[in-house]
Amino acid sequence: MTIFGPVIDVRPLFPRERQAMLDLLRALEPADWAEPTVCPGWDVHDVASHVLNDYMRRLSGSRDGYGGAVFADDETLPAYLARTNDEFVQAGRQLSPHLLIHLLEHLGSQLDALWAARDLQAPADLNVSWAATDVDSPAWLDIGREYTEFWVHQQQIRDAVSLPGATQPDLMAPVLGVFARALPQTLRTYERPDGTVAHLEVLGPAGGQWSVAWQGGRWRMATPGDRPAARVSMDQDTFWRLATRGITVEEARARSTRSGDQELTAAMTTLLAVVA
Repeated sequence: MTIFGPVIDVRPLFPRERQAMLDLLRALEPADWAEPTVCPGWDVHDVASHVLNDYMRRLSGSRDGYGGAVFADDETLPAYLARTNDEFVQAGRQLSPHLLIHLLEHLGSQLDALWAARDLQAPADLNVSWAATDVDSPAWLDIGREYTEFWVHQQQIRDAVSLPGATQPDLMAPVLGVFARALPQTLRTYERPDGTVAHLEVLGPAGGQWSVAWQGGRWRMATPGDRPAARVSMDQDTFWRLATRGITVEEARARSTRSGDQELTAAMTTLLAVVA
């Protein structure tokens, strides 16, 4: 039984997700770029600029081996990311929407080539801390995390300008599957007898079912089975927004059904799949 579960290969989806993003950005009116998003203090232009920052950071680090990160004294990773993300966004306000679109298109294909060359089972370039802090992540999970980042930011822009899209099951389902890999870390402090299972059901065309089992002193992704000790069910929109804190834990609980072990079900509805 593995910690992270079966491999999710999202690499073929990056060009499609990016094309949907580029089509969206090209369709925006000038005023749309100033619409506020769920990201505090960031408008549509800022979120697009942040995605460009993600592209540049991964190409610089994973492709070019450039270790340019400089942490301030006693700065944690979440604090570093918050600071540097905001610094780039502020600088990016000088860039025209036309140039942002051009750079995303130009650099995106270079990212595709980077991912295509990766051995999915090799160690990740960047560990996925919200999936585990004591075990190295595989490359497929790191790449999957990047896909969720781009997809979620596209949805945040779509929400801001009321243009739904990019929720086709083949584009969205892998996002939910990668986010479900946060379950073992979410439950890490809750010890249970060996074989105890907690089950998450996500309803909708892109939804699915995921289980974790306590085995060998930790929670691990497991094959869904009968009679779990804890069960949580929510729809696909609720799940991705909970995982990225687009809604609060309380809102997610109000939109979910829970049964079984109350400690486990309460913990499962705190699932977080971003660095915070």
